[in-house]
Amino acid sequence: MNKRFILTTAVVLILGILIGFGAAAFYMTEKRGDAAASQAGMAEASAELSTEPVTEPSTELSTEPSTEPVTETAGKPGAKPSTETAGKPDDKLSTETAGKPDAKPSTETEEKPDDKLSTETAALETEGRKKANSPSGNSYYGALHVNGTQLEDGEGRPVQLRGISTHGLAWFPEYVNEAMIRQLHDEWNANIFRLAMYTAESGGYCTGGDKSQLKQLVKDGVQYATDAGMYVIIDWHILSDGNPNQYKSEAKDFFEEMSQTFASYENVLYEICNEPNGGTGWGDVKAYAEEIIPVIRKNAPEAVILVGTPNWCQFVDQAAKDPITGYDNIMYTLHFYAATHTDALRNTMVSAINAGLPVFVSEYGICDASGNGRIDEEQANKWVSLLNEYGVSYVLWSLCNKNEAASIIDSSCSKTSGLTEADLAASGKWVYHMLT
Repeated sequence: MNKRFILTTAVVLILGILIGFGAAAFYMTEKRGDAAASQAGMAEASAELSTEPVTEPSTELSTEPSTEPVTETAGKPGAKPSTETAGKPDDKLSTETAGKPDAKPSTETEEKPDDKLSTETAALETEGRKKANSPSGNSYYGALHVNGTQLEDGEGRPVQLRGISTHGLAWFPEYVNEAMIRQLHDEWNANIFRLAMYTAESGGYCTGGDKSQLKQLVKDGVQYATDAGMYVIIDWHILSDGNPNQYKSEAKDFFEEMSQTFASYENVLYEICNEPNGGTGWGDVKAYAEEIIPVIRKNAPEAVILVGTPNWCQFVDQAAKDPITGYDNIMYTLHFYAATHTDALRNTMVSAINAGLPVFVSEYGICDASGNGRIDEEQANKWVSLLNEYGVSYVLWSLCNKNEAASIIDSSCSKTSGLTEADLAASGKWVYHMLT
């Protein structure tokens, strides 16, 4: 009995041990399976994360288009601006937000200049007029052309030129110097300079003057103005000769040489007869112009050419009735002296412009028509207001210290550059403050 009990107990113990080992093995197998499954899940999750796109900020920035402004080749007057090296006067223009006609200060980035110009223009276009670029700066706009009645830049934006004329080069050559012309640009905000070369009178080009010296003064003046970032007018300044046909042969030779010399200069304007007078009619002037214009066009096919009108450049209405045809970029000059020419001549100008004539005031003064006598600032201001309204360019007579009212330098001042306000005559003070 005891043996049987002992044997039974042993069998039961052995079976219990075997059952225990089996359970333990099963438990371990299940744990390994869970661990493997867990590891597989983690690996799958990791694989999913590794397929998400990576966004590198630097990569995005490098593919953005540049926001740097495009450099305009029109920032430099004269020949082949793209080949100019640093240190030239156009470098200064680029630092003044000039070089582009519609350049705005950096604080006005929210409004596009073109939008502003088009808004300002719309109010005047109903009467066939366009608002010119702001007349408060000395910007350079590149090559110019005439569109309708308006002077424009290469992008079709209206341009207004404002500046100073010399007196007769034979009499006051000392003012044609680099420092003086640059001061007019930098400190007076002038963007055009006129070189008045008399054809007659004492020392005139066609009446015994030194032709070589006069031509060199013109060439020097063009280069100084070009280097200063300005436009420049070469003026065949007839006066006492009255009819431009009197020295037509000399005019052809002169403009042949000048247009050939400055063929690649986009800032040069040619004024082919200053003030026809003494009974010279528009038919005489037109016939002369139709012979001189082809001479210039042969060398400078796109240059702006200024044609004088009868009665000391007052009868622009005659030119409006019978304009020169067959050529582009032709403008017609009107001259006024504020103490003499008032509402009647202003009305004549407006009528001519409304009739489609492109007008350019290549000479004016704020005194009477003699170049001396009374100064009339009130009438001068009326003229300037009207010229600004119509976008007409204007050039003041004259840069010298001659003892007359039209001179901008006081007769007691012997300086030829570095002028201060104390050195200026009444006309000079007025034009300085008007331009600046």
